[in-house]
Amino acid sequence: MSLKTGVVAGVGLLLAACAQPQPGPPQAHPDVRLQAETETIESLVPRNATLDGLLRAQHVQQQFVANAVDAARIVFDPRQIRSGRQYRLVRSFDGLLREFVYEIDADRFLRVFAREGHPDALDAQVLPYAKQIDVKAIDARIDRQSSSLIAAIERTGENIQLALELADIFGGQIDFNTELQPGDRFHVLFEKTMRDGQFSSYGAVIGASLSVDGRTVQAFRWVDPATGKGAYYDENGRSLKRFFLKSPLKFEPRITSRFSMRRLHPIDQVYKAHLGVDYAAPTGSSVVAVAAGTVVSASYSGGGGNMVHLTHAGGFETYYLHLSSFGPGVHAGAHIPQGALVGRVGMTGSATGPHLDYRLKRNGVFVNPVSFHARQAPGDPIAPAQLAAFTTARDTTLSRLSPTVLASAAPATPATAPAVTAPQR
Repeated sequence: MSLKTGVVAGVGLLLAACAQPQPGPPQAHPDVRLQAETETIESLVPRNATLDGLLRAQHVQQQFVANAVDAARIVFDPRQIRSGRQYRLVRSFDGLLREFVYEIDADRFLRVFAREGHPDALDAQVLPYAKQIDVKAIDARIDRQSSSLIAAIERTGENIQLALELADIFGGQIDFNTELQPGDRFHVLFEKTMRDGQFSSYGAVIGASLSVDGRTVQAFRWVDPATGKGAYYDENGRSLKRFFLKSPLKFEPRITSRFSMRRLHPIDQVYKAHLGVDYAAPTGSSVVAVAAGTVVSASYSGGGGNMVHLTHAGGFETYYLHLSSFGPGVHAGAHIPQGALVGRVGMTGSATGPHLDYRLKRNGVFVNPVSFHARQAPGDPIAPAQLAAFTTARDTTLSRLSPTVLASAAPATPATAPAVTAPQR
């Protein structure tokens, strides 16, 4: 081929190539979506549910239902599944169980899961939730907007559980139903447990200083190094535990009729002795034993309605009248610890409204329970060998409860009652 001929041919090929359409920019194509292999279901256990029925309702294959129940039974009684608790279920679309997580309580959860390498086999564990414990301090006050212990505590961002703890600690020193006045203050140092960044529960109250009706009452938690048991003591190391609680009702009631040898009866309209104290309270309010004792009777008593009668050491007897119901296990001969539920407020018998008629007898004679409870002697002291260590711990707690420290503390995180949250692995 001559040079001229080759050049002509090359030019022809070049022109032919230019005449062909050139490829454009890459075209976008929609992603190919792969169907998920599993589905996650989070919900609450319905009423009257069983583990078997719950899994069936979520279309888990029968064999996996049976295997899950068998695996769970090794570490947890499946009959203890409770309605309203949170659960999470992971299963394949053809009904193979991959994981089931159930919240047992605020501290533990049940996990049933497919064994690694053997997806048809299931194992189960009961595991603790990961938690964080913080130490918080609050300054709560009684005023017109917060006229009760519960309201004062809630105003600081905490909740009724902390108020109940304080009522238990100071139950022998303060009647929170009758003694609180505007201007009273509570400084409290306590543990607060968080789970997944949310409030879970309260731990121990480390110390508290309450200014009530012109007097200061303090409590400090001390763990006996010999027994490992914690208890509460005043600033001098004397136990706050008293033989009697100051009231059989924790909160909100008010005294509507006091102990009297001559009172106009609201129904009979005649003057007669009133040998107890009447507390007005909502129907259903808890009534607790003011001291450990034995049940003499728990039955209907005519004008006194449903009544519980207890005997205690030292020749004491207590009576709880007009109850709407009796506490579980409260029957003649039963032994009842201090603070145990004996019944609930009602208006059975001769009553114009829901209230508790509480009576105290000493050596066969009725006495005024309010004044008698107020005269209780201090409890037993800390052992002398432990007093120096207690004093050091007390002073550390007091420094953290000082007004200066409390004023500089960050506002408390609002603490609602423990919410049911999705269990986490």
